[in-house]
This record gives sequence, structure tokens and C-alpha cells, in this order.
Amino acid sequence: SAGVGPAVLDLGGKLGQVLPLICYEAVFPQDLRGTVRPGWLLQITNDAWFGTWTGPFQHAAQARLRAVEQGLPLVRVANTGVTQVVDARGRVTASLPFGTEGFLDAALPGALPATPYARWGEGPLLVLLVGLCAALFLNGRRPIA
Repeated sequence: SAGVGPAVLDLGGKLGQVLPLICYEAVFPQDLRGTVRPGWLLQITNDAWFGTWTGPFQHAAQARLRAVEQGLPLVRVANTGVTQVVDARGRVTASLPFGTEGFLDAALPGALPATPYARWGEGPLLVLLVGLCAALFLNGRRPIA
């Protein structure tokens, strides 16, 4: 049966708390907010259905974006590659290329403080957008002299 939503898992010891993301869950930033802030992100995915097209690379890039916007390291495990360890600034610190069998033995990078996006989401942008629209509307209503 379905779970209650995203949940942080405590792996204990050096691994600490992780937010597991299954496949495309890493594409949606709203799924990462509203949970206890984990120490890192884990994405497990089957990108085989993309074939050899650009899909696996785009999927990996979207997951890297989640790491940057949250200020959290990411471990991305893909059965057909692109498997990566990404630091909280989006830099790939270890990887297995697409279509390569193997394993990664890499250090887990540290997290950064929560980013403004991780704290507030789209809220400030929406306030700015509403304010801009109001200013444009009010500016357009001035009488022509």
C-alpha cells in the first residue's frame, strides 16, 4: 500500500539521515520540502527504458539540480548508469558513466546550510511576481495627459 508521503530514514552512524527518492521523485522539488531536513539525498532509478537517448543524462542533471537547490549531497544509483555522487554545490565527485557496470566507493560530501529555496520554496518569487503585476497594472491606469 502507498505510504504517507516522503519520509526521512535514519541510517545511523556516519550515514545519518537520508531522504530516498525513487526514480522521477527527484524531478519534483516540492516533494523535498515539508520533511525533516536530511543529511543527504539518495536517488534510486531504473533509466533503462530511456534507451541510449538523452533521457538518462537529463534525469541525472535534474537530480543534481535538487542537490544544489537543497544544499544537500546526492547519491544517484542507476541500473544502467549514470551513477553519481554529487556534492551540495552540484559538482560530481565520483561517477560511473552510462552503460557501465561497476560500483562506486566514494566519500559522502557534507551538506550546506539550508538554501533560501529549501526554506521558503517559491513563496518569495510569487510575492515578487504579484508585486510586479500590481505595479504594472497601477502604472498602466494613469491618465494620459
